[in-house]
Amino acid sequence: MAGAVTRSWGQLLHLLLPPACVGCGGTLTPNEGRVCPRCRTRLTPPSHPRCPRCQAPRGTGIPADRPCPECQDWPATLEAARSAFLLSTPADRFVYALKYGGWPEVAGFMADRMLGLLTPEERRAPWVLVPVPTTPSRRRARGYNQAELLARELARRTGLPLERTLLRKEGGGTQVALHRQERRANVEGAFETVAGACERLGRRSVLLVDDVLTTGATGQAAAHALATGAKAARVRLITFARSLPQEVEVHPLTQWDGDGAGRR
Repeated sequence: MAGAVTRSWGQLLHLLLPPACVGCGGTLTPNEGRVCPRCRTRLTPPSHPRCPRCQAPRGTGIPADRPCPECQDWPATLEAARSAFLLSTPADRFVYALKYGGWPEVAGFMADRMLGLLTPEERRAPWVLVPVPTTPSRRRARGYNQAELLARELARRTGLPLERTLLRKEGGGTQVALHRQERRANVEGAFETVAGACERLGRRSVLLVDDVLTTGATGQAAAHALATGAKAARVRLITFARSLPQEVEVHPLTQWDGDGAGRR
């Protein structure tokens, strides 16, 4: 009886306040979650050919042995990076909804799309998921860390362990309007490992989880902390979306404050 009443109230609420798609604002049916079918098909993965290390689109006619300008200066501590989609519409709206719009529910949808980034090797031990942390003040303001929500959903879907072994210090400021080298300097030393990190991560392989990749500055700083402070054997970064080089300065996402989304 109670279940029938709950369902009736739910159906009435849906009629009075129909849910809207996070990506386009269109009306959804009850079984579509928070993303409409059209937005699901509009997500654009990075095009081929791609850099084998960071998966940035390389364009045709470029020799395979030519260094990738996006990751050629990355340190060895960040072994590789992969992103499910380009930071274009509607992917940018999902990122915004999760990070600033107060929609933690969209993390499940985003994690589902990130599953394809994992290789068969990475779906089993000794790989472990580690979310990129935000500062304590930003976490208090939002009520959660968006990267941790993505990592948690990935852990549920893969069975991989989730380790919160990184901390982000206060300060540093936004990455907006900073050039590549300035962004790296801005996050240098921004991360540290928790007590006992070596015991929890020592010699294990880490999948570092974040929402957006742009330059890799945040990923590099986090990977350095994991390699030096937790003795991680290897670190790879996976994100829901990435900016293309020409979009770093102009994409609306780069104007968001907070963690400097799009400036990583």
